Amino acid sequence: MLGEHHHLVDEMPEYKDKIHELRQNDRHFIKLYNEFVELDKEIYRIEEDIETPSDDYTESLKKQRVSLKDQLYNMLKTA
Repeated sequence: MLGEHHHLVDEMPEYKDKIHELRQNDRHFIKLYNEFVELDKEIYRIEEDIETPSDDYTESLKKQRVSLKDQLYNMLKTA
Protein backbone atom coordinates (compact mmCIF):
# COMPACT_ATOMS: atom_id res chain seq x y z
CA MET A 1 0.00 0.00 0.00
CA LEU A 2 1.06 3.53 -0.59
CA GLY A 3 2.09 5.70 2.29
CA GLU A 4 2.57 2.86 4.77
CA HIS A 5 5.68 1.48 6.32
CA HIS A 6 6.38 -2.18 5.68
CA HIS A 7 7.56 -3.35 9.08
CA LEU A 8 8.96 -6.84 8.86
CA VAL A 9 7.25 -7.94 12.09
CA ASP A 10 3.88 -6.74 10.78
CA GLU A 11 4.37 -8.53 7.47
CA MET A 12 5.65 -11.75 9.05
CA PRO A 13 4.08 -11.90 12.52
CA GLU A 14 4.70 -15.65 12.76
CA TYR A 15 8.45 -14.86 12.82
CA LYS A 16 8.30 -12.11 15.44
CA ASP A 17 10.44 -13.96 17.98
CA LYS A 18 12.89 -15.18 15.35
CA ILE A 19 13.27 -11.63 13.95
CA HIS A 20 14.05 -10.37 17.43
CA GLU A 21 16.55 -13.16 18.03
CA LEU A 22 18.37 -12.67 14.72
CA ARG A 23 18.47 -8.90 15.20
CA GLN A 24 20.38 -9.56 18.41
CA ASN A 25 22.74 -12.28 17.21
CA ASP A 26 23.24 -12.44 13.45
CA ARG A 27 25.38 -9.72 11.87
CA HIS A 28 24.31 -10.52 8.32
CA PHE A 29 20.62 -10.43 9.29
CA ILE A 30 21.18 -7.13 11.10
CA LYS A 31 22.82 -5.62 8.01
CA LEU A 32 20.02 -6.74 5.69
CA TYR A 33 17.34 -5.73 8.18
CA ASN A 34 18.80 -2.23 8.53
CA GLU A 35 19.01 -1.87 4.75
CA PHE A 36 15.36 -2.95 4.50
CA VAL A 37 14.29 -0.40 7.11
CA GLU A 38 16.20 2.44 5.43
CA LEU A 39 14.77 1.59 2.00
CA ASP A 40 11.30 1.44 3.48
CA LYS A 41 11.75 4.89 5.02
CA GLU A 42 12.93 6.32 1.72
CA ILE A 43 10.04 4.77 -0.20
CA TYR A 44 7.59 6.07 2.40
CA ARG A 45 8.96 9.62 1.98
CA ILE A 46 8.51 9.32 -1.78
CA GLU A 47 4.96 7.98 -1.51
CA GLU A 48 4.06 10.81 0.85
CA ASP A 49 5.45 13.34 -1.67
CA ILE A 50 8.08 14.49 0.80
CA GLU A 51 10.65 13.61 -1.86
CA THR A 52 9.93 13.45 -5.59
CA PRO A 53 12.49 11.39 -7.52
CA SER A 54 11.82 9.78 -10.88
CA ASP A 55 9.46 6.84 -11.22
CA ASP A 56 12.33 4.65 -12.41
CA TYR A 57 14.32 5.40 -9.28
CA THR A 58 11.31 4.69 -7.08
CA GLU A 59 10.67 1.38 -8.82
CA SER A 60 14.31 0.37 -8.37
CA LEU A 61 14.01 1.07 -4.63
CA LYS A 62 10.87 -1.05 -4.40
CA LYS A 63 12.60 -3.92 -6.21
CA GLN A 64 15.51 -3.67 -3.79
CA ARG A 65 13.10 -3.76 -0.84
CA VAL A 66 11.40 -6.88 -2.21
CA SER A 67 14.77 -8.54 -2.73
CA LEU A 68 15.83 -7.76 0.83
CA LYS A 69 12.52 -8.98 2.17
CA ASP A 70 12.97 -12.26 0.29
CA GLN A 71 16.49 -12.68 1.67
CA LEU A 72 15.32 -11.94 5.19
CA TYR A 73 12.42 -14.35 4.85
CA ASN A 74 14.73 -17.12 3.66
CA MET A 75 17.01 -16.50 6.62
CA LEU A 76 14.04 -16.67 8.98
CA LYS A 77 12.80 -19.93 7.46
CA THR A 78 16.17 -21.61 7.86
CA ALA A 79 17.08 -20.21 11.29
